[in-house]
Amino acid sequence: MTYQVLARKWRPREFASCVGQEHVVRALTHALEQQRLHHAYLFTGTRGVGKTTLSRIFAKALNCTGPDGAGGITATPCNQCEACTAIDAGRFVDYIEMDAASNRGVDEMTALLERAIYAPSNARFKVYMIDEVHMLTTHAFNAMLKTLEEPPEYVKFILATTDPQKIPVTVLSRCLQFNLKQMTPQHVAQLLSEILHKEGIAAEPAALRMLGQAARGSMRDGLSLLDQAIAYGAGSVTLEGVRGMLGAIDTTVLVRLLDALAARDGKALLALADEMAARSLSFAQGLRDLASLLHRITLAQQVPDSLQDADDAADLARLARQFAADELQLYYQVALHGRNDLHLAPDEYAGFTMTLLRMLAFAPSTTAGDTGSQRAAALMAGRPQNPARPIRLAVPAPAPAAATARPQRAAPAVTAPTAALGAPVPAVVLAAAPAPATEAAPAAVVPLQCADWPALAAQLQVAGLARELAARSELLAVEGDTLRLRVALKTLADQGNVERLKNALSQHFGRPLRLRVDVGSTAGPTATALAEQARAERHERAAAAIYADPFVQQVMKELGATVDPASIRPVGPE
Repeated sequence: MTYQVLARKWRPREFASCVGQEHVVRALTHALEQQRLHHAYLFTGTRGVGKTTLSRIFAKALNCTGPDGAGGITATPCNQCEACTAIDAGRFVDYIEMDAASNRGVDEMTALLERAIYAPSNARFKVYMIDEVHMLTTHAFNAMLKTLEEPPEYVKFILATTDPQKIPVTVLSRCLQFNLKQMTPQHVAQLLSEILHKEGIAAEPAALRMLGQAARGSMRDGLSLLDQAIAYGAGSVTLEGVRGMLGAIDTTVLVRLLDALAARDGKALLALADEMAARSLSFAQGLRDLASLLHRITLAQQVPDSLQDADDAADLARLARQFAADELQLYYQVALHGRNDLHLAPDEYAGFTMTLLRMLAFAPSTTAGDTGSQRAAALMAGRPQNPARPIRLAVPAPAPAAATARPQRAAPAVTAPTAALGAPVPAVVLAAAPAPATEAAPAAVVPLQCADWPALAAQLQVAGLARELAARSELLAVEGDTLRLRVALKTLADQGNVERLKNALSQHFGRPLRLRVDVGSTAGPTATALAEQARAERHERAAAAIYADPFVQQVMKELGATVDPASIRPVGPE
């Protein structure tokens, strides 16, 4: 006996067995029960979601005569009468399935419409099902418009397509349109489990969940993969077998990868990439699975109860404590972009490892003793990372005139910028040693040392657009623990950039600060402007040195040569 694939053997034969398309089933069932039948229906949706299956069930419902031959239109076809069995077998003469991909011209459409005027031979309705209708030519669509609008009372049209955008609006307006949804992995896994139970085949639930994910929303793809998994596993479906068949990456590999990323261990990351290459695993699938794992970790971090029933719930909870929320968002974006750019890389290994190294390069910098859990807790609590207590230094009292102790080196006086572009804040002299107990002065908070804002901006531990904000802004004022900056580019004043720069400043000064950024023309010095000025001065000195060179002067004089200014490159450190 010839083997029948599962996708055909277990194709639904009535509306009640259709899974995941309840909204379409409900509308068609009510229309059949109330005898409110339209003459043209359009089913849209991706491959393998039930467009052809629903069309056949609807055709049976229209032409079913019941087991006794006296039935009428029904929402529950009997699957026993001649019409039902013939439609299931594909030999019912009044149910015509036409492939528009191979019959797309106006001649084929004209021949179909000429046959449509004849009454059905032994059925209640003549049903035309045109699959992939978007493949029809413009002339073919135009030829069917009149018949599609006012067909004979015994003719029903069912159109199916995976790309409704290519169908003319004149056709869409003549049809009832039903959008079939993609199947969820849970629906696919549940149906696969039911089918295997009926087939008497053992299967691991985790393997079925992996097949449901691999089906990508298509029930037919899920059944085809199940056929392949049964053959691969010699009659059983196991997680290890499905993982080997799909070339999927073991979750433990991705967990180890994230552990290495949390430890900032580039050597371990490359070792894991080499391990994947040795096992011939797909790097594109690896980046897809990595993005999926990062998504699940974020869910575990933000909604801890959402993944309690997952097989790897313990690993998810541990990784959620290791990474801060902004880190997970960053790594997720890097994984997505890395997968999209994988075809541009010299090879997949290079693209995959470069994506991992990019995550490592953009990972937030940490200080000694600062763990991932501390960063995550700090961010979720809404406070700056690596907080430190405000540093208070005593202002020394004047030394006694008769002091005999060895004089100490005085620290330089540091003057803060103007409080509001007005009167300067008094200078504070930092003491090298505490004052004598008998003459102790009250403690004072050290003012922010940002008089040289361009130099400070170059020292901050910040990257990306936040670094550009620091380099291209000027300091307006220091008001207690609040810094006011002004920047010319509005895009740099984004709230995210301001927040990252504020955290960097708080970390630099060792106490929480506030930051205000105004948008406007900058008049004072900025780090970028000073760097450009320094480069211009070095270029001028280099040009002057070249023009002063005796050999260059001789060549210019005797040969009429000129010096190309664009070719002058200063040498030496900047």
